[in-house]
Amino acid sequence: MMATTTEKVLDAERASLLRALGEQRDFLRFTLRGLDDEQAARRTTVSELTLGGLLKHVVSTERSWADFIRNGPAPTEVDYDDPSTWQEHADSFRLLDGETLAGVLEDYELAAGETERLVAELPDLEVSHPLPSAPWFPEGGAWTARDVLLHILRETAQHCGHADIVREGLDGQKTMG
Repeated sequence: MMATTTEKVLDAERASLLRALGEQRDFLRFTLRGLDDEQAARRTTVSELTLGGLLKHVVSTERSWADFIRNGPAPTEVDYDDPSTWQEHADSFRLLDGETLAGVLEDYELAAGETERLVAELPDLEVSHPLPSAPWFPEGGAWTARDVLLHILRETAQHCGHADIVREGLDGQKTMG
């Protein structure tokens, strides 16, 4: 079975990747259903994770990896010894002043559509770029668009699990089970 975008029929591999990613996105949105902004920003475990912050991080991560597929690694190196680098990362996991759950959910829909259009427009999934320099990537490594999509899928699925735990701690509600 082939999936369609508004303009193009996707090959089976792209359709499978986007379907699996779509399922994980649906799980995450389902976990967030019925919450207000205060609940979305509340910590329920000893970690700093919140439901709104997890969603915000997933949006940011998906967008940054989609940009990697298009343009390769960011032209500037990240200074991992700079505390502001880690503050920026921490802020990607929380709703800041002026941010709302509804706004981040809306942004998630936009990011999802952007990723799906990108995947449909790629000449093939073998488009490859060198990985950015980071302590967790192998020196001299590269990822194809396929590798990046699988990473976005893994990242989304992992944070779905985190969200399920945080939601259960909030009000006992579970996404599954």
